[in-house]
Formats: sequence, structure tokens, C-alpha cells
Amino acid sequence: MSDETQHTPSDEQHASARLTSQSIRSFVLRQGRMSDAQHRFLDEMMPKVGVVYRPAPIDLNAVFGRQAPHVVEIGFGMGQSTAVIAQARPGDDFLGIEVHAPGVGSLCKLIEEGGIPNLRIVQHDAVEVLRDMIPEASLAGVHIYFPDPWPKKRHHKRRLVQSPFVKLIASRLAPGGYLHCATDWEEYAQQMLEVLSAEPLLANTADGYAPKPDYRPLTKFENRGIKLGHGVWDLVFRRV
Repeated sequence: MSDETQHTPSDEQHASARLTSQSIRSFVLRQGRMSDAQHRFLDEMMPKVGVVYRPAPIDLNAVFGRQAPHVVEIGFGMGQSTAVIAQARPGDDFLGIEVHAPGVGSLCKLIEEGGIPNLRIVQHDAVEVLRDMIPEASLAGVHIYFPDPWPKKRHHKRRLVQSPFVKLIASRLAPGGYLHCATDWEEYAQQMLEVLSAEPLLANTADGYAPKPDYRPLTKFENRGIKLGHGVWDLVFRRV
């Protein structure tokens, strides 16, 4: 379960034209089953930690009530890794973007129970959030972990990590800011490496795939896959 992003100067107009509300989305809005707890925490916590989408830039320092590096996570699923990272990095502020209500409710629960002050949520399409709300050169980092691989070839156009979205992400990163992607689909990892390497605003921090950074926790799903011999590929690029 995951979601989106992309951006440059005369190419910027082309990217904007492609990243309209009519663009193919990289997610399918599945209703999913919500537990009573997820419903309750969604209702109670989103007024406190939710950031409402609006088609205008926001002041992230005002959102968090302090000056700190800002990191966006796109498609946080059920939010376990997001909560762990935010707790481990109290000096950074994290904005999680997710469209699926059960995941949003789950992360709201984790924020409340863990007392996590440096984490906010936007329940909206990540392409529109990045394009409309996040100022250029304002982010210290962007995380995209295990986005939907859309394995059938005819669905590859729905994949999140494609050139226009990567251009948009790169434009929102401050110089030195990083984009960290992870996937357990080798063919998608190869596409990610190709697309990210072709973006002139980004430089690879490794010779190909990167070692898993210590701040990214292993998920239960990932641990299961590793035990079965499945690979996981991390990519870490920096804004030049």
C-alpha cells in the first residue's frame, strides 16, 4: 500500500501539465475495513494532527510550531515504520501522506499512544499535496517505501516512481535533501534506479543500490520476505 510524487525549468511546464487532477493515479482508493479503534482515533486525532489539503503553499514551520528539517513520507500504509522513524528522529518533523482511511486511523492511534509530537498527516493524493502545498526547495527528505509495484505490464504506467513525479519531488527538496525509495520487486527497483539516475537534479549516494539506512526499520512483511529469500532494494539519491 503506497503513493506518489515528480519536477525542472522548461520541463517544469510539461511536468505541470502531466501532473493535473486528471493524471493517472498510482493508487486505487480501496475502502478497506476499519476497526472501531481506527475509526475512533481517526475522528479524535485528525483535528489535532491532520493537515487539510488546500491548493496553496503551506508554512511547514507553522504547522509543527517550530523550525526543524521537514521530511515527507508518501504512502505510509498502516504507519508503523513512520511512527518508529519519527520517534527515533525527534529533531526532524515528518509529514505523512496517505489516502486510505484504515492506515490514517492506524497512524493516528500510534501518534496518540506513542505521544509523537513531530508527526502530521495529510489524507489526500500525494501528487497534489506536493505540487500544490509544499514550497520548492523546502524539504530535507522524502520517503517512498514499498509503493504498489503494479506488476502487470499494462499497469506500469500507474507506478508512482516515474520521471514527471520524480522531477516534482526533486524540485521540493532543498539542496542536499534526500529521496529514499525501497521496494521488494526487483524489476521495479531497476526502473526506479533508471528513472532516478536520469533526473539531473538528483545524484546517487551509492554505486547502484544503497545499503538500508539505519533509520528505516524492517517491517514484519519485509522480515518474512527476507526469511523466504526475497530481496529488498533501497535507493538513496540527494538533491544537487
